[in-house]
Amino acid sequence: MEFALGGSGSRGNSALVRSGSTLVMVDCGFSLTECERRLGRLGVSFEDLDALLITHEHADHVSGAGRLARRCEIPVYASAGTRQAAMRRTLPERTEIFDSHSPFTIKDLEVTPLIVPHDAAEPTQFVFGDGARRLAVVTDVGHVTPYLTGALGGLDGLVLESNHDDAMLAASPYPPLLKRRVGGEYGHLSNAQTAELLGALDLRSLSRLALAHLSEQNNRPELARGSAVEALGCDPDFVQVASQEEGLEWQSL
Repeated sequence: MEFALGGSGSRGNSALVRSGSTLVMVDCGFSLTECERRLGRLGVSFEDLDALLITHEHADHVSGAGRLARRCEIPVYASAGTRQAAMRRTLPERTEIFDSHSPFTIKDLEVTPLIVPHDAAEPTQFVFGDGARRLAVVTDVGHVTPYLTGALGGLDGLVLESNHDDAMLAASPYPPLLKRRVGGEYGHLSNAQTAELLGALDLRSLSRLALAHLSEQNNRPELARGSAVEALGCDPDFVQVASQEEGLEWQSL
């Protein structure tokens, strides 16, 4: 199994997961032209995709989903709440609805939805398994829950949000309401929260860790990486950081 990120941040998100002949995209928050460019940089095309999975209805995750689905004629998967919240804008009528509490299969991949606290209708993140390896893609989480901690043990790969530095957010020019939203219980994980989560997980089998959804205004890669390295006591090179512009190249598990 392997994964890559086309881009990660508040201006657009997409991730790719591949196992055997199966390739799925998680979210499409870019224009069709930009998404195609980013896929090409990773050596794949729209025609290679088997499915598109949507985490939630926010524009930076879903804005290009409907156009992509119509162009490629691939199935789109979303929770019932996400489908309803986005139905008038971006998701196709024939969106496949999954049960947020139950795994489902897309060719070679078993997909397990993870219920997360975020300010959306029915947001989910995902754990992918192919019988040999397990990968979790987890962004847009307001706070760490016991359920989430339990679900993320024993992974081989992890893409995890590390959105903001608390001090930078407090000093930022964001209006107070937006600061409360980002740093609140249904906003995004701070570097400190991400480090705390990493420290609580059983990561003995983890071979790849990527930090994602960093705020361009309220975080810096070296701060996010440093916080994770301190929590894990690992070599700094072990912690990859995905960016808004460059995403992250293919990582094999």
